[in-house]
Amino acid sequence: MKIVFMGTPDFAVTSLRAILDAGYQVAGVVTVPDRPTGRGLKMTCSPVKQFALDNSLPLLQPEKLRDPLFQSQLRDWQADLFFVVAFRMLPQSVWAMPPMGTFNLHASLLPRYRGAAPINWAIINGDTQTGVTTFMLNERIDEGSLLLQQSTPIAPDDTAGTLHDRLAQMGSRLVVQTIQGLVAGTLKPRPQPTGDDQPPAPKIFKPDCAVDWRMDGRRIADLVRGLSPYPAATMQLADTAGTVHSFKLFEVTFQPAPDTAPGVLSTDGKTYAKIGVNGGFISLLRLQISGKKAMSIAEFLRGCNITGWKIVY
Repeated sequence: MKIVFMGTPDFAVTSLRAILDAGYQVAGVVTVPDRPTGRGLKMTCSPVKQFALDNSLPLLQPEKLRDPLFQSQLRDWQADLFFVVAFRMLPQSVWAMPPMGTFNLHASLLPRYRGAAPINWAIINGDTQTGVTTFMLNERIDEGSLLLQQSTPIAPDDTAGTLHDRLAQMGSRLVVQTIQGLVAGTLKPRPQPTGDDQPPAPKIFKPDCAVDWRMDGRRIADLVRGLSPYPAATMQLADTAGTVHSFKLFEVTFQPAPDTAPGVLSTDGKTYAKIGVNGGFISLLRLQISGKKAMSIAEFLRGCNITGWKIVY
């Protein structure tokens, strides 16, 4: 049994490690090319590449998945099965190549949250349950036949970071179970439910991160949780001189209260800062002003007097 693994981030590394630990032969690894990152534009490799190098696994980093040379090299590995997690959309000439096909791990209970950011959107939308799914790839994004699923509750204090780590571990175990079932012939793909009423999980862009302080307070708290620690919810405050400062928000709480004025900032200058919203107020607990490190609100207030500052929409 020879498997080709395709993936990029830390989430994918967890499953690759599980496959190796289960004793399966990884014929090769496919990941993205190295990219320049940071202010110095230093060339940086993906976590999956680093893991492959550390474990002496054959590696390919194609710029284009339709490149005939890449596909020839991929075919030379003579794999029985391809497995993909957190990678790119594959052309049919790739996913249909192995005799047993190609399966994917997705961090949601499909058909909910098809798309690039299922972990973030499940929390942003206030869901109380999510999970992981393995499914066979086809020509449509995240719409292939289902293999296995496992669910987990979303706790009120879960963030995208904590849920990411839990789903990565759950997913790695589900991947091994999926391979075992496919090899044994006991696992049969079943069609996904149809319908357009399922929430999507599109890629998150900068405008999606901006907090609208006119929203319901619980929705704002869920937005912050769903974007923490990355890419992080954002807000802007204007100081008493009119200079606008940008912030990232990592932790807040919502307290219901009557007769609050949405968008009004209040602080004691020492231990708390809160912003009025519909239905109560949001207390800022952990944040980062542009150019500084992340810190608690008490740490921030010790170095910055925000009395009189105002929300910028």
